[in-house]
Amino acid sequence: MRCTTLLALLTGVMLYLVMGALVFRTLEAPDESLAYTNLIATKHSFLVNKSCVTELDFHKLVKGVVSAVEAGLDVNSLPANFTSRWDLASAFFFCGTIITTIGFGNLSPRTWYGQLFCVCYALVGIPMFGILLAGVGDHMGTVLRRAVAKIETLFLKRKVRPTTVRVISAVLSIL
Repeated sequence: MRCTTLLALLTGVMLYLVMGALVFRTLEAPDESLAYTNLIATKHSFLVNKSCVTELDFHKLVKGVVSAVEAGLDVNSLPANFTSRWDLASAFFFCGTIITTIGFGNLSPRTWYGQLFCVCYALVGIPMFGILLAGVGDHMGTVLRRAVAKIETLFLKRKVRPTTVRVISAVLSIL
């Protein structure tokens, strides 16, 4: 694969990652923000208005917490200012873990349309990344073969034994 083709493919994959990050951010961040707002309101209402907790009030609080957890919030620590887990950098990283099939697992879409997009995104992205990886491997193999051939001719011109040249070539190929 030619270097220009490889660079075009790399550019395409990077643009695909950015596009996916923007879509995931658009799909997931509003629900996450809404869950945060609802949880803060529930917490505030619970703490301000309830001097004596009833069973019904307790169940309302638990329902609010469960709803926030289902939306992907970490309820162990609620900062005063909301920061989405679906910022552009995190979404870009998530897209990278999808197309490389790493699947790190610390972030995942919680909405059904986010999950549906994730499946479609992977169906296109995984083969695209595989083609890029094959192209990079092909290009590196070509560069390595040329370098080893130049080193072999250099050693053969200096009257080094062919067996020694083959050993040096094998060691360089392994490295």
